[in-house]
Amino acid sequence: MIAAELLQSKIGNDAPKVAVILGSGLQGLAAALDDAVRVPYADIPGFPQPTVSGHGGELVVGLLEQVPVLMQSGRFHSYEGHAPQTVALPVRTFADMGVEILIVTNAAGGIRPTFRPPLLMLIADHVNYMWRNPLLGPKLESEERFPDMSEPYDAKLRELARDVALEEGVTLEEGVYAAVLGPSYETPAEIRMLAIIGADAVGMSTVPEVVVARARGMRVLGISAITNLAAGITNVRLTHEEVLAAGAAMSENLEVLVRGVVRDL
Repeated sequence: MIAAELLQSKIGNDAPKVAVILGSGLQGLAAALDDAVRVPYADIPGFPQPTVSGHGGELVVGLLEQVPVLMQSGRFHSYEGHAPQTVALPVRTFADMGVEILIVTNAAGGIRPTFRPPLLMLIADHVNYMWRNPLLGPKLESEERFPDMSEPYDAKLRELARDVALEEGVTLEEGVYAAVLGPSYETPAEIRMLAIIGADAVGMSTVPEVVVARARGMRVLGISAITNLAAGITNVRLTHEEVLAAGAAMSENLEVLVRGVVRDL
């Protein structure tokens, strides 16, 4: 609550109802905000500094399509040594500020053999292979103890995203996202396992934030930037630099999609 009060004092009374978490290589979307106010993580109690290339270290509040939007430029990852409660701290802060809709983005590896990266994938569901949950521990007063996860990604928001993609000519796949702990990339055997259980893409983030968002009653839209095919599907070695480059290549389409969703909410 202290972090939320501090942010509120910096941005004024026009609190945003929409927040966007920006994944690896997707930080450019924050530059699209008009009349932006930037708050470094160093000024926010409890917010650590990101250590991963491609992740900034600030919250940015401004107007997108004349709608007040808050963007998290740089997320915290479990593989950096953070507890899941720390990973999800920004979402709890957003909820304390009155945010109602969370748009979460990430860079992911494609498991579905028909994927031809780079492309965008709407997240329809997820699998938590991190084996961690940010709701562990004492129940917070403002959160459900046992949130329903039968629809973690809001069906109406997904329908809206599909309509925007069709209208704007943006190719948009849809599938299941598997979250693993990392930071090592998956082995070919692990990718075959994830394919068997129904995953279409794999990454190292997103699920902790979504779990907390649902426990706080927030509606969630998830978008994966499929930057590469996962291990074993091709013979190409995987590098973080490749992920960042592919994410940057898709940033324009992501901006078009997010703009359209925010505009038509």
